[in-house]
Order: sequence, then C-alpha cells, then structure tokens
Amino acid sequence: MHARSDVPPDTLPIELTPDGIEVEYKDGRRVFYRGVPTKAEGTVKTAPGKNVHVLVSDKSETQGVMVYVNERDTEDEILEDSGVGRVMLDQGEETTVFPGVTVRERQMRIDVEMDADAVDGRVFVFEEDEMGERSFELVPEGEGELDDDGDE
Repeated sequence: MHARSDVPPDTLPIELTPDGIEVEYKDGRRVFYRGVPTKAEGTVKTAPGKNVHVLVSDKSETQGVMVYVNERDTEDEILEDSGVGRVMLDQGEETTVFPGVTVRERQMRIDVEMDADAVDGRVFVFEEDEMGERSFELVPEGEGELDDDGDE
C-alpha cells in the first residue's frame, strides 16, 4: 500500500433533500448519503475502524467542503481531481478541518467536534463500512437526539 497524505478540499455543490444529502465532485461524479442524519449535540464519536467523512455546508446549504478522515484507500491524485480532502491523524492527534470543526483520533475512533458559534453552515458526519452506514448532523446544545455517550 502506498503512503497517503493530507489533501486540501475544494468547495463542492451539495443538495440537501428529504431523502438524504448529495455531493457533486469536481469530476462530475455524485455521491448520495441516504437518510435523515441523526442530530448530535456538538460531538460525534464514531465506531472503531469506520470510514469517516465530514461535510461542512455554507450558510446557503448549496455548497460545502468534504473531508475524509484517515482514509487510506484512495490515491491522492483521485481525491485532488474529485475536490474531496483528506486528513491523516496519528493516535491521539487532532486537527481543524474547517473553522469551528475539529477531528480527533481516539484509539481507532474518530471524534468530530463542532463549535456552533464558529460555524455558519451545517456540519454532517458520515460513518460507513461494508456492514452499514450512519449519518449525523452536529447541532448546538439542546437540539440533539443522542445521549451523552453518543448513542441513540
């Protein structure tokens, strides 16, 4: 396997629909994340070993940036052509993927945290693997559907 590196994201067209969220890559391909995301207050703690994608929309909710966290399968050039970014984190490391949105590696889990005062748009987290997928929307305190442990 080749070493993978951080790739900066580009702004991409998105569409929020009642059935899910569509992202159009720079190369014309589209991906659709099905279902209404579960609202999570401030932080999402993903399950271990999952593929984690973070989408931050602008205020208009018609464009956003998509970042993969610790994704090792896709070559840098493919991500660059698609407009999707990637951050690689070592154990215990954290970084800001967008102003007000921090990702943290925590023993094969990824924590995604939002500072609601610093984000003008919406923040979505998609967690998936071959067994299934879950989606979340980070919301301010008092607006979530998850308990304190990040469980539904």
